[in-house]
Amino acid sequence: MKQRSLSNGLLVIILAMSFSGFSQTDSALATKPESFVTRHSIKLDNKIINYTATAGTIILRNEKDEPIAAFGYTAYTKDGETDLSKRPVTFSYNGGPGSSSIWLHMGVMGPRRVVVNDPSPNGPAPYKIEDNNYSILDVSDIVMMDPVGTGLSKAVGKGKNSDFWGVDPDIKSVSLFIKNYVNDNDRWNSPKYLLGESYGTFRSAGVADHLQEHHGISVNGIVLVSNVLDIRTLSFNPGDDLPYIVNLPTYAATSWYHNKVANKPASLDAFLKEVRAFSMGEYANALLKGDQLGADEREKILTKLVAYTGLGKDYWDRANLRVVQPQYSQELLRSTGVAVGRLDSRYKGIAQNMLAEYAFNDPQSSDIGPAFISAFMHYYTTELKVSKEKNYNTSAYGLTDFKWDWKHQRSNGLFGDAASPSTAPDLLNAMSSNPKMKVLVLNGIYDLATPFGGTEYTFDHMGLDKKIKGNITQKYYEAGHMMYIHNESAAKFKKDVAEFITGNLK
Repeated sequence: MKQRSLSNGLLVIILAMSFSGFSQTDSALATKPESFVTRHSIKLDNKIINYTATAGTIILRNEKDEPIAAFGYTAYTKDGETDLSKRPVTFSYNGGPGSSSIWLHMGVMGPRRVVVNDPSPNGPAPYKIEDNNYSILDVSDIVMMDPVGTGLSKAVGKGKNSDFWGVDPDIKSVSLFIKNYVNDNDRWNSPKYLLGESYGTFRSAGVADHLQEHHGISVNGIVLVSNVLDIRTLSFNPGDDLPYIVNLPTYAATSWYHNKVANKPASLDAFLKEVRAFSMGEYANALLKGDQLGADEREKILTKLVAYTGLGKDYWDRANLRVVQPQYSQELLRSTGVAVGRLDSRYKGIAQNMLAEYAFNDPQSSDIGPAFISAFMHYYTTELKVSKEKNYNTSAYGLTDFKWDWKHQRSNGLFGDAASPSTAPDLLNAMSSNPKMKVLVLNGIYDLATPFGGTEYTFDHMGLDKKIKGNITQKYYEAGHMMYIHNESAAKFKKDVAEFITGNLK
């Protein structure tokens, strides 16, 4: 899942100012909604779209009608729409957990976009901001959401920030915001979509179910960008072989990209089809045998692991056939002094410690982070006219008390919350209760943060009825976690999402 550590340093001071030291007057003001409204136009597919941008907050209230949070958002609504039952609205957010929505906002969803040199280094400012030809504003209104602790969102009144930092309270607060926005803006009869990235996909499954169960809102569709519904597929917990199995195809894709595969096949698709079959077949069977794996079979597995990944036979042997993601990222190009990225394994960064076993610094995040943050803050305060006195927090990680509660009741087993959390049961319930809801899954081939093999495994094991499994469509991009920073993939992203929305309305 996407995690950002770019909110350290100066932003920690800002955050401390933002969340403490309120006078009674400040507290009273904090419980009132705010909005900064501007009007703009953009040309999309040779059509001029006039739109209104509204940045601000909505006040969330508890069951006693007491204010608990100011929830920040930026909404883009097309002007001149008289029949809102024919105008979709898409609620969009990033993940973390603890990330604001600036990545999707300035990367592909909003009408303005920061230009980055993918996958080449970007360096310091100035950065170019341009009209976003890949925005879906021509087919849907867009509401970019910032969960509590990010953006302008913070606990107020009877609330505490920690009340919102966990799987279940996050699902509840995000759902409550959507319900309030729908009510405040007369969107009850509009087609509704959720579009989340990374942890945002994990959130979306729960939100779709919660909206339906508790607020009477059935969404028309969900777009899962760089998906993870089952944290187990990422965890590499001791004794659990599943993460090694589902990560191997992405290891192989990365090695193919960096020319570490001997006799490199011309077709990536054909190569990955072969690796998938090996991962779920011979490799899975070998790992499940544990200490009972025979010497001859082990030798065959080692030979294929070397062939598919380019990592040395001795390395795989010493790893007992099991290499975790940070080990792979550090080892693949060790001889050249660089490590590959986690969010996007096309990216390479200097490996400062050549003896290190793990690569924990992400070269993609380090490279594009300043560009996105600087461009967004410039755009937010100049073009959207949000007061510079407002503190927009790009991440909750700068907060000293930020800690996530991973318990999720619906994924509990016989031993309560002892298992890794999963919102696959939430999505199963939502799709079963609303069999017309469609799901679009967008996978980055070079995404080591949420590997596509984990997504495929999860959907194959949800137990979906055959009548509704056809509601799920998976698309693949030759890019990483944020596939939309790759121009060709951004164009495909727009086409895939726009067709998904318009196709559902027919």
